[in-house]
This record gives sequence, C-alpha cells and structure tokens, in this order.
Amino acid sequence: MSLPAESYIVETRTTAEVDPRERADFWSEHIGSHQARMNYRYARTDDFHGATVRQRTERYQLVKFWSDEVAYSRTARQVRQDPDEDYRLLLPLSGEIVLRQDGQEARLTPGTGTLVSFGAPFECLQDASTHAFVLTIPAREMDGPLNRRSPLATGLDLSRGLGRVVSSMISDLHAERDHLTDAHFNAVSDRVVELLCMLTLGDDRPDGAGQLTDVETMVRRHVREHAADPGLTGTSMAHALGWSLRQIQLALQRAGTTPRDLIREERLRLVRERLQCGDCEHLTITDLAFASGFSSASALSTAFRQRYGVSPREMRSGGRRP
Repeated sequence: MSLPAESYIVETRTTAEVDPRERADFWSEHIGSHQARMNYRYARTDDFHGATVRQRTERYQLVKFWSDEVAYSRTARQVRQDPDEDYRLLLPLSGEIVLRQDGQEARLTPGTGTLVSFGAPFECLQDASTHAFVLTIPAREMDGPLNRRSPLATGLDLSRGLGRVVSSMISDLHAERDHLTDAHFNAVSDRVVELLCMLTLGDDRPDGAGQLTDVETMVRRHVREHAADPGLTGTSMAHALGWSLRQIQLALQRAGTTPRDLIREERLRLVRERLQCGDCEHLTITDLAFASGFSSASALSTAFRQRYGVSPREMRSGGRRP
C-alpha cells in the first residue's frame, strides 16, 4: 500500500508476497533498499517471515518491522562502498535486540532504545519475537559541539520521563500514518530529535551541562559582535558557528532564552548605549534603528518601550554620557 501526499510516502511490505523459498532473499533485498548495504544471517532460510510498515519523506524515515530471527552486520568495507553517516534510533516493542558497535554492547528490550550509526561497522542480532521501530535521523541533526562523541550502542531509558515522551511520539507517528502530510511528519520528527538530543545529553553525556555552557558562551559572543547585522538570525548563527539550529536552541533554552530574544536584547542594549553617548547625538532614531539591526524606527520604538518603559527619544533626552 502507498499513500503519496506530496513527498510523504507510506508503504507496507511482507514476505507473504513471495514464495516461501524466496522469502529470505526478498527480505535482504527489501531491507537493503531502504537502509544501506549489510550482511544477513538467517536462522532458517526455507520459510522466513517478516513485514515492514515504512513512512518516509526526503528528511526522515520511520519503519516498524517484525521478523523471524536474523542477524544483521555492516562491515568496514561496506561502510566505505556504501557510505551512510545517518543515525538509526532503534526501539524494540517486543523481544530482544543485541547491538554491538565501537567496542560497546547494548541489550535492548521494550522500554529501552539506542542510537546506531551506519557510518561505522556494527552487528545487530534480534530474536524471533522482535517487533521494533527504527527511525532514520540525518547525522547533521545529532552531530556537532554538543555531541562530538557519537552515542553508539548506548541504552536509552524510554520507559519514563522524557524517554517515554519520545517513545510515545514515535508510536503516535506510526498510529496516525494515514492521516499525516509531509509537513506533519517532518514537524513531529523534528520534535522527536530535539527531545532525543536533550535525552542523550542528560543520560549519555555527564559533561553535557558544561558543553551547553560553552555553546551558550560562543553564541552570546557571536550575537554581541554581529547584533547590528539585520540578517542575523538563529539560522545564520548556526551556519556561521558550524552547529545546527537545534543545538543552539537547546543551549539557550537552558539559559531561559531563545535566539530571537537574545538578538533583540543585544540590539536594544546597543541602542541604549548609543542613545546615552554624546558622540552619537547626531544620529536620528531612524539612523539608530538601521545601524542596530532593526527594520524600522517604529519597530525599534515598540521593542525599546516594552523593554525599558520609555521611548528611545525619551531616554536620549534623559541624559548622555561622554
């Protein structure tokens, strides 16, 4: 079954579609078509059973699957021949999955999950009673200064708190699959990744708070240096600093602010200093607005009064310093 809705696709496939003797080969080809090159080792190949429900857009992919016992592996040679740097979030709903990667091992049962990178070799073994979700996450959404150390083969607690929220959102994405658009699917997936970053920082990175503080410091410095640039936004900061917008948002959220609020606050501070400086008295309010990154004098006046309780003109008449 397929439901095209712009770029959003829903597909269901099952080994029941083919002859029992061909089902193992069918499964290898099918999984390889929407993941990456891997090896498959089957407990039995004469009558293998499995099925997938796949939801995808150009950005994200969510697959719910179940199958008989099988072991997947990805070798260093396959990593080189078929590059894929993206992460997979693996969430078993029943059964057990054993994942080994980068010298670590995770034994996953319902209520736990892990991130695995297809950019490095791994081995994944599942038993015959396994049902699970696998969410493909672009590497750029997880990497960067907040997460330099890839969270490979790391068990995540999805049974309570933030982890349970992540698990519930993924389950709801699957349950409502026939009623979503590509925009809906991407928006929810974005929120899942944002929460997953927070969960990973909290559970897998004991120094996460320090990393967040470092990012916040760099962002504040960048805003101070570029506040007068009318093109300064959260997105432009992310490009300039080499991080994702989500990483910057997480760092500032911890500090109780947002990229937009921080930029506005720094621009208002800049205007206030210039209003109180005698060397800038030749500048009109309109000149100050444009020179400080505001789109107009009225936009400056509204924001300034909200912040300081007076208009720019009233503050200027209140006194200047040399």
